[in-house]
Amino acid sequence: MASMFIITCSTFIFSAVLPPPQLSTSSPSNDSISVSLSPVAHAVQYTLSVYKFGSNSAVKHNTSSTNFTITGLDAGSLYIIRGFAWDLEGRQGDFVYFQTGPPAPASVNVSMEMSNDVAGLSVSWELDQDVYGSIEYQATSDGNLEYCSLNTLSVFDSNPCGPAPSDPCPPESLALWESPEGNCTLTWDTVAHADGYQAFIKRGDGGEEICNTTNSNNCSYDCQCGYTYLMSVFAFNQAGSNPQGEILNHTTLPCCPEGVSVSAVNTDTLEITWAASRGAELYETRAVDSSEDIRCNDTAPVCALSDLSCDTSYSVVVTPCSDISGCNRACKAHTKDTAPCMPTNLMLNPQNSSSVTVSWTSNNRAATYTVSAVGADDRHSCSSVGNSCDITGLPCGSAYEVSVIATSSTGQSLPSYSDSLETEPCCPQTLTVDQGTQAMTNVSWSHAKGAHSFITSLTSPRGHARCHTQDSHCLMGCITCGTNYTVTMEAYSHSGRMSNCTYQGFSSSACCPSGVRLYRKAANSLRVHWRSAGSSHSYVTDMTGTSNNYTCTTSPGENSCDISNIQCGDVYNVVVAPLTAEGSKVLFCPLRLYSGIMNLMIYRGRRSVD
Repeated sequence: MASMFIITCSTFIFSAVLPPPQLSTSSPSNDSISVSLSPVAHAVQYTLSVYKFGSNSAVKHNTSSTNFTITGLDAGSLYIIRGFAWDLEGRQGDFVYFQTGPPAPASVNVSMEMSNDVAGLSVSWELDQDVYGSIEYQATSDGNLEYCSLNTLSVFDSNPCGPAPSDPCPPESLALWESPEGNCTLTWDTVAHADGYQAFIKRGDGGEEICNTTNSNNCSYDCQCGYTYLMSVFAFNQAGSNPQGEILNHTTLPCCPEGVSVSAVNTDTLEITWAASRGAELYETRAVDSSEDIRCNDTAPVCALSDLSCDTSYSVVVTPCSDISGCNRACKAHTKDTAPCMPTNLMLNPQNSSSVTVSWTSNNRAATYTVSAVGADDRHSCSSVGNSCDITGLPCGSAYEVSVIATSSTGQSLPSYSDSLETEPCCPQTLTVDQGTQAMTNVSWSHAKGAHSFITSLTSPRGHARCHTQDSHCLMGCITCGTNYTVTMEAYSHSGRMSNCTYQGFSSSACCPSGVRLYRKAANSLRVHWRSAGSSHSYVTDMTGTSNNYTCTTSPGENSCDISNIQCGDVYNVVVAPLTAEGSKVLFCPLRLYSGIMNLMIYRGRRSVD
């Protein structure tokens, strides 16, 4: 029987892999085959796979020796023996057909016959119909038939290993048809004198399959995606099998990727990831809608499709391709929506000091809108499925950046362009009016959050005073003494928003008396006299000398006061001032200087009060 070897390799096996061992075989007995392997450099182990013709199962034997005997075989049967040499990576080698020796003939009969008066022996036996190949039988005796003595005969067979003249020719025109469902059908031309065919299918990862057929010239098997298959067909008859013929190399379409995940990384970009698929050298990723067809090609199992339209549903397909088998166009599509579109035309309409209505324009199919007002210390928001909502509870004196964002099940839009919002400034918590002179006041107030400038007013029927400042105090003149004033303030923010602030009224002090005169009376006493501005005030007179001080207080409506026990010849400072309602003395009335000469009090001028 002729030896046949098939060298198979996967698409991704490189030259560094060990070469296959060369096999030589013999059959020392009718139930065994001896195999010799040519040593392979760097090989650490050999594997022999033994197939019996007509069976799809194999028995594997692992050995580190180059000589190996396979026993327990069926006599007269055809076996396929395949040898592999292994290193750390592994490499499958060639295979060889070998036929075991036929069984000894059964039911041997020997009889004496006469032919032309010559005695002879007639030997007969039964044929074994299960024996493959052509068989030659020989009958010999251990004696000389000339002596007509009974001789012992032995009947034995010979093993016709090697090609027989009547072996069929190798099948030709091998072809493969691959269905989309993953079924492959191998076909070939029939050959003369063939009783049956055996197709040997070798997959790139080492998997093997044998298909036997007697009535047809085709064989179907389950061909998996992304593999390279090597296929050969052998024709058989009673004389044996054909020598090695055509080997068909076919690579199936790459597998569709699994674990495809489509996610929106921003409003116009989808990121697609998947597990690398067998047999794929390149991936073509497409996102298609009614008007767009966006593609990217990459060798990595990831792709980003950008410049997509917002709020749009896309059909996303990952197509694996290879140079040998082409692209697998049967992979499933995945539907993904992009994020909503950004709201535009933001408008702010303040309703009162603490609330504002925010409106915008947007044409998203289905989205919820969230308005955010972000300040330095706090944040306020409102939500709506329409195009407006109200933000309430805003504190005074605060500044905010207001924007709106759309949200749907697919993600969030970009925030709208923001607009600035200032609430009305806070009014100062406290305001104080201090009267500095009879006609001038100093107004001061506490800090007011959000206020940039102030207009403070003192208003009365007899006139008003007003100042405009960025400070927290203001000096106002033209105040009329003895007058009740209304105190108000307008606080303005940087953007011009204004708060009206009203405070407790202010009453200016009573007017200082005029026409103050001193008159000397008997018994070292004198009278202080003045002209009062009204009859509702009491007055106090303070007269201070170098050695004595004198004070007298009048009842309301009185305009003079008598002081006794005056030291003659002294110089006196005299102040006549009205008393406030609380009984305190008005401090800004003028001081007058007098000196006593004999019985006269001489006026020597006015002095300011320190």
